[in-house]
Amino acid sequence: MGYRARAIFRNTTHLNALRTDEAKKPFSCLSCGKKFPKRSSFKIHMRTHTGEKPFSCETCGKSFGYKSSYKLHRSIHAGEKPFSCETCGKRFPHKQSLASHMTTHTGEKPFSCETCGKGFTAKWRLKIHMSMHTGEKPFSCRNCGKSFRLKSFLKNHMRIHTGEKPFSCVTCGKGFTAKWRLKIHMSMHTGEKPFLCRNCGKSFCLKSFLKDHMRIHTGEKPFSCLTCGKSFRLKADLKVHMKIHTSEKPFSCDTCGKSFKRKDYLAFSYYLVLHMRIHTGEKPFLCLTCEKGFRHESHLKFHMRTHTGEKPFSCVTCGKIFRHEKTHTGKKPFTCVTCGKGFRKKDYLNIHMRIHTGEKPFKCDTCAKCFTQKTHLIVHMRTHTGEKPFKCETCTQKEQDNQQT
Repeated sequence: MGYRARAIFRNTTHLNALRTDEAKKPFSCLSCGKKFPKRSSFKIHMRTHTGEKPFSCETCGKSFGYKSSYKLHRSIHAGEKPFSCETCGKRFPHKQSLASHMTTHTGEKPFSCETCGKGFTAKWRLKIHMSMHTGEKPFSCRNCGKSFRLKSFLKNHMRIHTGEKPFSCVTCGKGFTAKWRLKIHMSMHTGEKPFLCRNCGKSFCLKSFLKDHMRIHTGEKPFSCLTCGKSFRLKADLKVHMKIHTSEKPFSCDTCGKSFKRKDYLAFSYYLVLHMRIHTGEKPFLCLTCEKGFRHESHLKFHMRTHTGEKPFSCVTCGKIFRHEKTHTGKKPFTCVTCGKGFRKKDYLNIHMRIHTGEKPFKCDTCAKCFTQKTHLIVHMRTHTGEKPFKCETCTQKEQDNQQT
């Protein structure tokens, strides 16, 4: 048989094999063209297009398109964790969860980004990362138009509109829109912070928080502003910074009308949530020694040094130790853009800015007079209460001497 005849024979055999294979898959999807050998497989596939989820959880009402996904979900409620890690003994409800966990021990990152070469432990993590290069956000919220890289991100976002808070604290009953928010909250009750920084010993309740913290030591700032080129350690900080260019301040205080660049916070900065504590008087961070309450965790930490006597900052010139790093250096990194005055702390700059804005958020309940600082309100309140907490030691001593004579 000649070369041409052999080639024709091979092509004919290949085509016949394809036709036989096609004949074995008579059910074709009109939406994507995919073919299936059985009607049952075809019907299951169609759910990806229709969104049908016939398997519903009797416990929480969550629905699933596939029976296998439903079964995996049920094991969470049953508390079943049949898959155990041979290294640390931690147990998991799903085989995939165990496989993902094992990479923390092996350091294996089998999923690599073709653009920058960065490796990831899971495919979904690579998928999130890839969207940073492409900028693709295919999942849009029908209520507000905000777009997301992953369907799960959109699902979490939707709870803002629905008010759904499926993750509840077993200790106090407080509800949360996302599991990671519940984890942060739970650490306030338990005090558990299992993720330890090997450089400075600081511990965190979430692994992602440790990862963000590590950039302080490495100096890594992976999030860059496309407008001015400034780089940031945290993505949240970049988002806040971007609003400087747009002048956007979408979150307003219902009490005093002050606007903020972001609603939530992951650092010790003034945003709407923290600001509202000025009006509500909420002080969730309590000193276990003297029971004094604080609006900020950073304020509680600083306060604790008065009890412990800790003075972690020492002057390289004279060796004198201080509770605050900037006390001795005279460094004032926070500058007022209006008058150029510098401040040691951002808090002090925020208070100073009220001189220019005219903002007076502290109101007297008795006479409605307003003040720029809470301390000024406290002093003012004494005019109503008649309280005089400061006594002259000289006059007091004379009174005592007169009484004795």
